[in-house]
Amino acid sequence: MVTDIHPAAVERVVREFGATPVEPDAIYDVDCDIYAPCALGATLNDQTIPRLKCKIVAGSANNQLQEPRHARMLMERGILYAPDFIINGGGVINVAEEFHPSGYNRDRAYAKVATIYDKLLTVFRIAQERGITTAEAAEILAEERIARALALRRIYTSR
Repeated sequence: MVTDIHPAAVERVVREFGATPVEPDAIYDVDCDIYAPCALGATLNDQTIPRLKCKIVAGSANNQLQEPRHARMLMERGILYAPDFIINGGGVINVAEEFHPSGYNRDRAYAKVATIYDKLLTVFRIAQERGITTAEAAEILAEERIARALALRRIYTSR
């Protein structure tokens, strides 16, 4: 199933991949394994979450949750949410690699992108162990990483 607010984009995906087109507002009612919001943000909200018939939300759009509390709504419905800023990190990783002092290295970029899977598993584990949402777990992981980076920076800049 595919939808988009631009009909030409839907037609192209239908033609190239044989996808079944769905009207934008009807996508939330599709019985599916994964809902993958890949463009518009805030598509997970009070009106859409109750309509979802998926097991997982995993897409590349930024700010998929209209509000942070929507992660709890997904959790309460038994829908696994892959936090957007982790699952869509590949683009940022690749851009950062373009600025690497030794130049761009495709294999190094791919190796870093491959770690996204393990980061998501860590987020899911933290959420389950602590009884929190995956969004909260992802924020904890991010805050810990930032704290480690700042600690290293202090070590090297205090000399």
